Amino acid sequence: MLAAFVREHWRAYAAAGAMLSCIALLTVWIPRQVGHVVDALVAGQLHGPGLLRQLGLLVAAGLVIYLLRAGWRLTLFKAAYQLGARLRTRLFARLALQGPAYFQAQRTGDLMALATNDIDTVEQAAGEAMLAGFDGTQTLVLVLAMMTVGIDWRLGLAALLPFPLMGLAFWWISQHLHQAAQDSLTRFGDLNQQVQESLAGVRTLRALGLVDRSRARFGELADRAAEASFRSQRWEAAYEPAVGMTLSAAFAIALAVGGWLVARREISIGQLTAFTMYLGQLIWPMFAAGWVLALLERGRAAWGRLAPVLDAPLTLADEGRAALPSPAPLQARGLTYGFPGARRPALEGVDFTLPPGRTLGIVGATGSGKSTLVRLLLRQAEPQAGGLALGGVALPELPLATLRAHIAWVPQEPFLFSATVAENIALARPQATPAEVEAAARLAAVHDDIARLPQGYATEVGERGVTLSGGQRQRVAIARALLSDAPLLVLDDALSAVDTGTETAILSHLRELRAARPDRSVIVIAHRLSAVMDADEILVLKQGHVVERGTHAELLALGGWYAAQWRYQQIEASLEAA
Repeated sequence: MLAAFVREHWRAYAAAGAMLSCIALLTVWIPRQVGHVVDALVAGQLHGPGLLRQLGLLVAAGLVIYLLRAGWRLTLFKAAYQLGARLRTRLFARLALQGPAYFQAQRTGDLMALATNDIDTVEQAAGEAMLAGFDGTQTLVLVLAMMTVGIDWRLGLAALLPFPLMGLAFWWISQHLHQAAQDSLTRFGDLNQQVQESLAGVRTLRALGLVDRSRARFGELADRAAEASFRSQRWEAAYEPAVGMTLSAAFAIALAVGGWLVARREISIGQLTAFTMYLGQLIWPMFAAGWVLALLERGRAAWGRLAPVLDAPLTLADEGRAALPSPAPLQARGLTYGFPGARRPALEGVDFTLPPGRTLGIVGATGSGKSTLVRLLLRQAEPQAGGLALGGVALPELPLATLRAHIAWVPQEPFLFSATVAENIALARPQATPAEVEAAARLAAVHDDIARLPQGYATEVGERGVTLSGGQRQRVAIARALLSDAPLLVLDDALSAVDTGTETAILSHLRELRAARPDRSVIVIAHRLSAVMDADEILVLKQGHVVERGTHAELLALGGWYAAQWRYQQIEASLEAA
């Protein structure tokens, strides 16, 4: 992944590399120049203006190094941040294409951690680690060349004797650091998951008196995450003592051997001074090696978590290329679906036809297969037998974008975003005018409620619409679906949180809307039978089978489950009214 990114942004990496090469050359020039100045001073050959000129050159070299270091960082980090943005976009796009089956096997906290912490770690590996490794390696090669070739090869080889031991220490530390980094990222995902679940379910936690238990659990996970991070940092910190001990041993050897060579007049004091300065310059390459290894091990661990998500096969194929005909009646033929491990199918042999402009009601006891039918219609799952078609075109043959643009779905638990009421209603049609938004709200019988809010349609609803009641959220979602102008409206028990009076008003508005839009089809799934009494056809599901079918009057005359449930609900409504 990094190699492909570097090839794509080779200009930025080449420019940063060129600046680092200039830095390295100036860095190795300074000690050699200092050595010449020292020898000239010892020999009494450098005075006044000449000394100031030499000092000015050294200061100028330091200033150029400073500017070049700032330049390479700005050049490189711009490219590295592009990698982070690209990875986040790619991750989001991949997750957006996955079906519900994928997310049922994933934790939201882990996915959030991937999009934040893990990608940040990969970004660091692509930025700081790549160029710091290049800089450190280049500096190391030049410094060693100056030490061995430019000054004295015997002194250079002697000073390098402790370095193989440091290489072994680095290898040993890296193995442990990789495992510790993986554990740290996993613990951070666990902590993220706890935060997400606790905040999403804060009302339930308060209602059940579980806030203290949740706080204790969060503290436990926070301690584990902190411990894992500390363990990772502890292994990363082990690089520094290895470098320090190696360089200390190298300095001791260099001073001993160098002093002996100076005593024998085989090298000058200036050369020994330059050599010790070069040895001091090895501090950066050695520390860079430890730092780069730490960043790469962290990046490797993060990529090991991120790559499987980016490469995960889609749970729903989007390979359809067929055009949607008009008109497009909805047809189900032998529709069968079973959940993995279930003893019997959730749906079996379901048949129906919904012509344009007609209303289909679907009722049945809990667990009869109503919601499963909606999942198949939205292609959140694929049937094991039979299928659904629009205008004779099987749903898998249509692009997902075309299918979902054709359907406006209002679930029982609608999702509202942290935006204004108007923005939530106009979600599918951002270009809708305020008048169109208000008209949709009136059809959903929620306009009066919105008018009573502090800022009306400009009121922020909070995360997931927390400032609105359940009935208000449902009606805002219905208004959103009506404004979308999709040819097929699916109300999946979307009137369960409103009273019978509001339900009657909404259904009356839907009848008016159907009269104005004779080509718009409606599927109403409900537990309350009054919601489907005006449907052109009603299906009664029981254990995944259609056991009754007909209009409201026909089903009452049949005297089956529908008739019995209708009588029960009518008695219940009478008692509530009394």
